[in-house]
Amino acid sequence: MTYDYDLFVIGGGSGGVRASRMAAAQGARVAVAEEYGFGGTCVIRGCIPKKLFVYASHFGEEFEDASGFGWTLPARKFDWTTLVANKDKEIARLSDLYRQNVTKSGAEIIMDRAELLDAHTIYLAHSKRRVTAEYILIATGSRPSHNLGDCTGSEHAITSNEAFHLERLPRRIVIAGGGYIAVEFANIFHGLGCETTLVYRGEKILRGFDEHMRDSLTEAMNNKGLRIVTRRQFRRIDKRGDEFFVLTDHDEILEADCVMAAIGRLPNTENLGLDKAGVTVGAKGEVLVDECSRTNVENIYAIGDVTDRLQLTPVAIHEAMAFVRTVFEKKRTPVDHELVPTAVFSQPEIATVGMSEDAALRKGHRIDVYLSKFRPLKHTLSGREERSLFKLVVDADTGRVLGCHIFGHDAAEIIQVVAIALKMRATKADFDATMALHPSAAEELVTMRAKSYSKEPLPA
Repeated sequence: MTYDYDLFVIGGGSGGVRASRMAAAQGARVAVAEEYGFGGTCVIRGCIPKKLFVYASHFGEEFEDASGFGWTLPARKFDWTTLVANKDKEIARLSDLYRQNVTKSGAEIIMDRAELLDAHTIYLAHSKRRVTAEYILIATGSRPSHNLGDCTGSEHAITSNEAFHLERLPRRIVIAGGGYIAVEFANIFHGLGCETTLVYRGEKILRGFDEHMRDSLTEAMNNKGLRIVTRRQFRRIDKRGDEFFVLTDHDEILEADCVMAAIGRLPNTENLGLDKAGVTVGAKGEVLVDECSRTNVENIYAIGDVTDRLQLTPVAIHEAMAFVRTVFEKKRTPVDHELVPTAVFSQPEIATVGMSEDAALRKGHRIDVYLSKFRPLKHTLSGREERSLFKLVVDADTGRVLGCHIFGHDAAEIIQVVAIALKMRATKADFDATMALHPSAAEELVTMRAKSYSKEPLPA
């Protein structure tokens, strides 16, 4: 059978764009359908604008620290509308670059909503036409969940999408959630001068991260005056004029000018026609795929957040490249989700790669743990009472470094290089044999000689 395209990609985010460009470079006839704008969550309403806001939120502390180094500054003044406008300009520039790169690769851009009619047929809803493709790649990403459970008035809460476009900076904000998005936005708003309260239903924020990292960040946030309320859930949100009143399940009332739900993300699979094509989805609506990103339908693949594997932009790009190698280069390439570095852009940052202490014990490792907690050199003059923490989790039998966890400024920049070492199966002896760069925070990674403690694996 002759198809209109060799590959039809649904979604113009990082994963979809990378797959379309690589497939077109192999000589394939490729089309990319995008309903909104190119760049996806990462560029438009995720990683990039968030990091720009993170940078903005750092300046308050930087101005305070400057006095210890001899600087005298005029009165501080922050303008929210300037930040949002400059952010929008940069996002528009990046989105346009994504479009240009797709066009330069030879792939066709279709600004339309694409829905599946069967395993090879796509319906373009706005132009009301049908096209066919030999292979279909679903890369529609995810969106913030707005489900606050039994909370009445949840429609009054914004999500991370709307947070990037608020008309004015709220004086007080209450955020529901305890994951990295909730924590990052709590730090952003607090850093910009908002009275911030983080409400989390669990016992401790950042579930899944190493315990030392969770505890260190919680302590730092509390010391800054950022309120963290755990073991609580929203019961009702009332709006009176421009104010909001949040009632928790402990009968507390939290007053705010803005309420935000940061409680997870959901795959964008609604009304996509997956059922018509016979594609199987999971309980959250995620597209179920095998190790090569193929669905249960032989010619349909899915990558990125829509599969709900690891919701990280570099992972989606990696999956895209593995997909092209598998399908168009005929080199079967399973996706490698091991040793993926990640970071929480809080103040200070958390960055991690490899296993946490608990994960290593659950997998049957006997471990040695190396810890270093110290006051950064900068704060000896700034006067800020803040500590950094470096942690290595090491297999006690082989000496292999199983995980590295860093709490401190520029942690993300450090962990990227550490990830290379762990990918190469570096041992603690390899770290010890590496010369330190002094003075730097990162030198702690190669100067921790005495183990802090050891633990036996958990019973099977």
